Amino acid sequence: MKKILAVWITKFLIFAGKLAGKKGSSTPGAVALKICPDILKWLSGQVKGSIVAVCGTNGKTTTNNLLYSILKSQGKKVVCNNVGANMLEGVATTFISNTNFFGKLDADYACIEIDEVSTVKVFDHMVPNFMIITNLFRDQLDRYGEIDITIDFLKRAISKTGDITLILNADDPLVTAFGRETGKKCVYFGVGEDVGASLNETKEGRFCRFCGSELAYQFYHYSQLGNYGCIKCGFSRPAADFEALNVDLSDGLSFTVNNQEISVDYRGFYNIYNILAAYSAASLIGASLENVHKVLGEYKPQIGRMETFTIHGKPVILNLSKNPAGFNQTISTIASDSRKKDILVVINDNAQDGRDVSWLWDVDFERLGAVNASSFTASGIRFHDVLVRFKYAQLDNFSSEADVKAAILKCLEGDGEVLYVLVNYTVLFSTQKILKSLEGNK
Repeated sequence: MKKILAVWITKFLIFAGKLAGKKGSSTPGAVALKICPDILKWLSGQVKGSIVAVCGTNGKTTTNNLLYSILKSQGKKVVCNNVGANMLEGVATTFISNTNFFGKLDADYACIEIDEVSTVKVFDHMVPNFMIITNLFRDQLDRYGEIDITIDFLKRAISKTGDITLILNADDPLVTAFGRETGKKCVYFGVGEDVGASLNETKEGRFCRFCGSELAYQFYHYSQLGNYGCIKCGFSRPAADFEALNVDLSDGLSFTVNNQEISVDYRGFYNIYNILAAYSAASLIGASLENVHKVLGEYKPQIGRMETFTIHGKPVILNLSKNPAGFNQTISTIASDSRKKDILVVINDNAQDGRDVSWLWDVDFERLGAVNASSFTASGIRFHDVLVRFKYAQLDNFSSEADVKAAILKCLEGDGEVLYVLVNYTVLFSTQKILKSLEGNK
C-alpha cells in the first residue's frame, strides 16, 4: 500500500505543480521517497532492458536526450529525465511519472542523467547496466570542491554496482583512469585526430592520476581532452571503440564513426562527444543505428543548449555556460559565427549555481575581443563581477543592466545581426521564459 500511496501522491503533486507553472521535478520524488523509501528500487527493477546512467561535468543532458531520441525512434518505451532533474528526488519523480496509477511501469529501457555527487545515493536505489562518463572539469567549487572529490564520489558509486559496463571518454585522462581504478568492463569513445580546436586554457587533468607526472600530449582538443600519454608510467589514451575521424567543422559538424558518416547542423565541437557517447550506448544495448543520421537531424536541443529564438526579426541564441571548460567552448562556437554579434552574459550565485564565481577568471574572455562583437552586456546577480572581468579582458563597448529582460531589450537595439545570451543555472529557465514571451509578441 505504501508504494501505491507514494505513486498517487507523487502524480498529484506533479499535476498540481504543472498547474502552478512549476517544473515539479524534485519535490514530488522527495515526498515519494519519504512515504516509501524503496519506491525507486521497485520501479527501476521493472525496466525490461538496460538502464543507462549518464554522468559527467558537461554534456549530460544533451547526451542523455540524444540516446533517448535514438531509442524512441525505434518504437521503444523509455524512461528519461529529459529536463535534467538529475538528483535522487528528480530520478524518483521521473520513474513515477511513467507508471500507471498502480505503479506498473511499462518500459523497455531507461536513460537517466545523474549528478556526479548524487550517484552514490542514486545507485543505492537504481543499479545501471551501463554508465557513460562524458568528461570531468572543475564546476561549482563550493559544492563539488576540486575534481578529486567528484572522482571519489563516482568511484564509490561504481563500487556499488555489479556487472556494469563503463562508457568512457577516451580523450579525457581523468575519465579513462576509471578503467584502471575500478576494474570494470570499459568501452571508449573519442576523437581520433587533431582538428585544430586547441585553446590556451586551464587543463585540469594534465597530471597523471597514477604517478603524478605531467602528461605529454600529441595534441589537445580543449581543456585536458586530447591524445595524451605518461612517459614515466605508461598511462595513455586507450584505443577508442567508437572513434570520430574525418572531422569537418566548417558547416555544422560532420565526421565518420565506425565507417558511418554523421553530418548534423549543430554548433560546437563538444557536440561530437555528446553524439559519440549516445551512439556508443545505443550500439552497446543493441539499438539499430541505420537511421541515426535522421534522428540526429531531427533532434531539438533542450533548454539553453544553443536554443534559438527570433525576436524583432533578429536571432537570439540562449546557451547554458556554467563552468570554464563549457564557457570556453561556447566562446569557440561564437567565434566560428561570422555574423556581427551582441553578447549578453548573465551570472547568478544562488545555491544551485555555486556562491563562488571566481571561475569567471578561468574563462578566456579575452578571445571575445576578436569575435566581431558590437557590444558586451553584463546582467544577473553578479553582474558587477562580469563587468570587472570584461574590463580586464580589455573588451570594448561593455556595459551592464541588472534586470535580465531590460538587458535583452537593450541588446536587441544594437546593430549586431545575432544576440548570444550566455547564462548559468538558476537564471536559465527565467531567461528562456522572457525570450519566449518576447518572441510571442512579434
